[in-house]
Amino acid sequence: MSKLRITGTFLDEISYDIPHHNWGPEEWDADFAAMKAMGIQKVFLIRCCLHKFLAYPSKVIPAHGGLWHQPPVDWIDLFLTLAEKHGLEFYAGTGVRDDLYPELNEQARLDDAKVQVEIIDEIQSLYGHRKAFAGWYITNEICRNYPGAAEQFVMEASHAKKVTGGKPVMISPFFAGSKVREAASDPTLEFFGVEGHVKHWTQIFEAIKGLVDIVAFQDGHAELDELPGFLTATAELAKKYGVTCWTNVESFDRDMPWRFPPIKWEKMLWKLEQAESAGMTDALTFEFSHFMSPHSMYPTAGHLYDRYCEYAGLPARAKDFR
Repeated sequence: MSKLRITGTFLDEISYDIPHHNWGPEEWDADFAAMKAMGIQKVFLIRCCLHKFLAYPSKVIPAHGGLWHQPPVDWIDLFLTLAEKHGLEFYAGTGVRDDLYPELNEQARLDDAKVQVEIIDEIQSLYGHRKAFAGWYITNEICRNYPGAAEQFVMEASHAKKVTGGKPVMISPFFAGSKVREAASDPTLEFFGVEGHVKHWTQIFEAIKGLVDIVAFQDGHAELDELPGFLTATAELAKKYGVTCWTNVESFDRDMPWRFPPIKWEKMLWKLEQAESAGMTDALTFEFSHFMSPHSMYPTAGHLYDRYCEYAGLPARAKDFR
């Protein structure tokens, strides 16, 4: 039996709820080398703005209000440079604008989509010519068909494909499993199981078919015994609507009393096995640099790197990069 491989990772330079490494170009270069040795082929910028911080020197985002700090390093340019050096593909993430979150009604979602279209245009104008620029990640993490959510995907994905000549678009939603309230830090979210998942995502897939190319659901919002049902139903839906289905195998542990350590290898292995049994073709992870990297602030991340490389039959080991 073949083994499902992790071929992609998010890049979380503007961190939300995990500590920051404070890396510069040299440290990121070393991390890209470790990614490559582990079999990573694609890197996804998880967001281009959040909490008044920017991943690139944007003029569009500050023009919509608020005080934004211009970054000392153009992270998109750096990540493209390192992707080109190490032979990886780079996918640009859209933004998270604090003035609209956490509550989004239908009109707010549509208004935000218009701003994201401007951000897509700006990123394309600045970086679209780069060799490693392979596609887009729409940073709109949802678990259900909120009013305006499908329309937001359609507006952003259709525009991204239009301005880049059809380059692929990925989304990474999450399951409304029994861990969803705690995992999403939202006490209002309702667990609705596989049947409800299929109902909501049938509506979304119907809207986004032909526009979103890849869907990779986060796997940490469901218990391990619930996960096969969610994964199988999602794979079947994606196949029906012509969307490539990956899994976002989280490499951090949501079950510990603090946020967030690297995950126990056996848990990660179990999730990879379940995704493979459901018919997933690839896995990406959130997120290599903090939770699997030999350079992580967490020493156990290097051990997770070693266990994964043993599983995948790869010669790389964490000690090779220290």
